[in-house]
Amino acid sequence: MSDTQDPPTDESTTEQSDGLDGEYDPGAVEPAWQDQWVTDETYAYDGDADTRFSIDTPPPTVSGNLHMGHLYQFTLQDFVARYHRMADDTVYFPFGYDDNGIASERLTERELDIRHQDFERREFQEKCREICTRYENEFTEDVQSLAISVDWDNTYKTIAPNVQRVSQLSFLDLYEKGREYRQRAPTIWCPDCETAISQVEQEDEDKHTKFNDIAFDLLEDADGPVEDETFTISTTRPELLPACVSVFVHPDDDENQHLVGGTARVPLFDQEVPIIADERVDMETGSGLVMCCTFGDQNDIEWYQAHDLDLRLAIDESATMTEVAGDYEGMHTTEAREAIIEDLDEAGYLLESRDHDHTVQVHERCGVEVEYLVTEQWYIELLDKKDEYLQAGRDMEWFPEKMFSRYQHWIEGLEWDWCISRQRDSGIPIPVWYCDDCGDPVLADPEQLPVDPLSDDPPVDRCPDCGHDTLTPEEDVFDTWATSSLTPLVNAGWDWHADGSTGDGALAVTDGTFEMEMSELYPFDLRPQGHDIISFWLFHTVVKCYEHTGEVPFENVMINGMVLDENREAMSKSKGNVIPPSEVLENFPVDAARYWAAGTSIGDDFPYKEGDLEAGERLLQKLWNASRLVDQLTPAAESVDDVDQTELSAVDRWLLAELDATVESVTEKFEDYAFSKARNELRSFFWNTFCDDYLEIAKQRLSGGGDPSTEYTLARAHRTFLKLFAPFLPHITEELWNRLYAEDDGSVHTTDWPVAAGYEADLAAGETAMEVVSALRRYKTEHGLALNADLGTVEVYGHVAGFEDAIAEAMHVDRLETYDEAPEITTEISGIDLDYSLVGPEFGSSVGDIDAGIESGDYEIDGDRLVVAGEFELGAEMFDIEESRTYSGEGEMTETESAVVVVQ
Repeated sequence: MSDTQDPPTDESTTEQSDGLDGEYDPGAVEPAWQDQWVTDETYAYDGDADTRFSIDTPPPTVSGNLHMGHLYQFTLQDFVARYHRMADDTVYFPFGYDDNGIASERLTERELDIRHQDFERREFQEKCREICTRYENEFTEDVQSLAISVDWDNTYKTIAPNVQRVSQLSFLDLYEKGREYRQRAPTIWCPDCETAISQVEQEDEDKHTKFNDIAFDLLEDADGPVEDETFTISTTRPELLPACVSVFVHPDDDENQHLVGGTARVPLFDQEVPIIADERVDMETGSGLVMCCTFGDQNDIEWYQAHDLDLRLAIDESATMTEVAGDYEGMHTTEAREAIIEDLDEAGYLLESRDHDHTVQVHERCGVEVEYLVTEQWYIELLDKKDEYLQAGRDMEWFPEKMFSRYQHWIEGLEWDWCISRQRDSGIPIPVWYCDDCGDPVLADPEQLPVDPLSDDPPVDRCPDCGHDTLTPEEDVFDTWATSSLTPLVNAGWDWHADGSTGDGALAVTDGTFEMEMSELYPFDLRPQGHDIISFWLFHTVVKCYEHTGEVPFENVMINGMVLDENREAMSKSKGNVIPPSEVLENFPVDAARYWAAGTSIGDDFPYKEGDLEAGERLLQKLWNASRLVDQLTPAAESVDDVDQTELSAVDRWLLAELDATVESVTEKFEDYAFSKARNELRSFFWNTFCDDYLEIAKQRLSGGGDPSTEYTLARAHRTFLKLFAPFLPHITEELWNRLYAEDDGSVHTTDWPVAAGYEADLAAGETAMEVVSALRRYKTEHGLALNADLGTVEVYGHVAGFEDAIAEAMHVDRLETYDEAPEITTEISGIDLDYSLVGPEFGSSVGDIDAGIESGDYEIDGDRLVVAGEFELGAEMFDIEESRTYSGEGEMTETESAVVVVQ
């Protein structure tokens, strides 16, 4: 190892140096390697490799800067990529930017202080592209600064022409398969974003409001007309009164059953509405009577459809009251709500208004409460195939397994087909024109995709069905998830190719075939993502890819949790508790942050704390110092590669056998995505067994000159440790590898993952011997002795056969005597600890007498019971016994888990 190399510089990465002198400087090393990896294309995908591993990475939304959740999620993905790049021949690890849709549009509006409605679509789209490009460039630099081993030649943007083509091809294919339809129907609508949204884009939010009891005039009951009779409706949304079209009663509501079949007059607005029985009424809320308005919620929609009710649209796309609202026309819903309550009160209809907390549905993008409007939208049919999509989820392996239940619950709770059209400007156009006469859609020619109907000509001059010669372009764009859900197909190069037939008019997708340019990638080996987008990204990807290919898009799913603040609250800009990675990396190395990212089981949410970062920083220094010592101890390591393994000493063979076991265990944990367990086991073995125990032994064995067995073991173990740590700590391992081994093997990240070499040893005896070494080291420290101080006679009672010389050499023992049986040791009870949380409730005021009895020794142990003063009997769960063990022979006794050590 005497031939070593400098860390990378702008001039060269292969300058010779004098070894690992000085301290490790991550501030200089880390950015240099980040640049070098990109320049050298260290992580380039090799499509000709015999084995590969493909990762369907999530394209982050271009809506702002990196946060700790990004760092955590990207790093988990990178653990997988780096491990498989060493374990397999090559890894396909792309990077995408989700830069179309509402998030990018709102970012542009916010950055430029504009509104998209004030511009032509093409002009506004250009502004979005400019803003997104700037953020994407910053995003790329940030991701590279985290040492994420992406192949930067394999990147994509969801608004790029090739991705637009894939998205539009998906639309054409699903349409021809009968999986898409356009319909004017109640739609979930965001009045702030002024677009339809899908069920998955809603989230619950607790809000404080008023519950209002309102008197309705009863005009008729089941027996006929009535006079001067009212009933009470309780509602949080009086602004929906102008949209009221009926009142519902539960069939089991005996008190109000006489109302069924009658009619009522809506206060202030005077429309007469029927009173109908329906089992969906919640009898426990309010008065038990419910008004149905078109539309306030999902129940209103179901009632409207089931009972063929009137349609009264009192709220428009911007949450403004329509002409149906009469005097309140033009008011915003919140303004109308206050005005209507005041007028109800003045007219005597408001019986009570009380505080009320309830859960409402809001748009996850902007947090504004959704409305339900009747609009014309495009849908993908889902509800008829819920069982198939559920089975597709079962066909994938989930890590952790418990996350499958979230996927299952989402599918089982689906109530709407997937609305994929959006009334926005930044997005992929829906490739459709409509006949002005018959209204039939005319779809784009697949050979001409991508198209924008607003600026491109339709594929035919006349309507294929009725022959009319005027076609109107579709103005809507796709939901961003309709494109993001295609990432496996985008990355695999899915495309349509004409088969040569022309037919009449435009080509249909049935006139060609779908192929994948890199079919070897599909299905992808892994989909990594957060649990918060299982219903968004994962489910929609399964739907799209299953419909297009007939199989699931990936074989394994790795679900990560969320990073919380120290109070275990989700980080958000509105709360002001977001910690940007740049702030963390000002104080800690990137490798320390990666060590932190490996500290929690996947799937679990966890709070951000600096403890793991500090522990990671200490590990970097330990690895550097241990490497420097190994380098100093093994000046002729290249000459010991051919050491006869039968000539290895017992302690060397034991260390290598333990290393074999660690390699197998850490490998298994990487395969199972159990990164925290792999990290902790590897750190413990390296720090405690290798550094604290074996290196001390090696130093003594090599203090008098070279020892081929020890040098071979040190060299092999050190190389193995660098490889095992490489996915977690890429910078320091690359720096060490470059200085010590790169002339032979290049980058540590493209070497082969270590495998067990089959070393055999008495592992139990070796482990006990290390316990003895630790006990003697502790003895010297406690007695103020130097670690190289001589000890006269040491007796070891325990199985250490074959390791006697190693113990004696490491701890400078003149005479080491070993025995199989333990010495005579006297065991006495030194104290009894009571669990007062159990003893107090059981014995009350007698607890003092029990304490006094124990203090005076007036007690006895009867089996697993404690009897105090012959009166009080305590069960085993109420007490713990403290024991002291005394050695009566010569010398001072120290006990380990597996041995007794006596120093004379």
